[in-house]
Amino acid sequence: MKKRSAVHVDPEYLKKQKASLIRRHRQVIYLNDSEMAAISKYCDLFKVGTRAVLFREAIMEKVLKELEDNHPTLF
Repeated sequence: MKKRSAVHVDPEYLKKQKASLIRRHRQVIYLNDSEMAAISKYCDLFKVGTRAVLFREAIMEKVLKELEDNHPTLF
């Protein structure tokens, strides 16, 4: 059997990739009591540890779906 050599990735590329993933833009949201209760119940039920991840994924899923559904058309 031939031994496969490992694929080497340029360290500069990895550095740029990592830097592009840093979250620099802070956003704050306010929830009313019933919204907070619903979020707390959901997190307890589905064992969500970090609410920031939940909010980020839910928001981005909605935004990307809306952008996909409303893309400009030629006709």
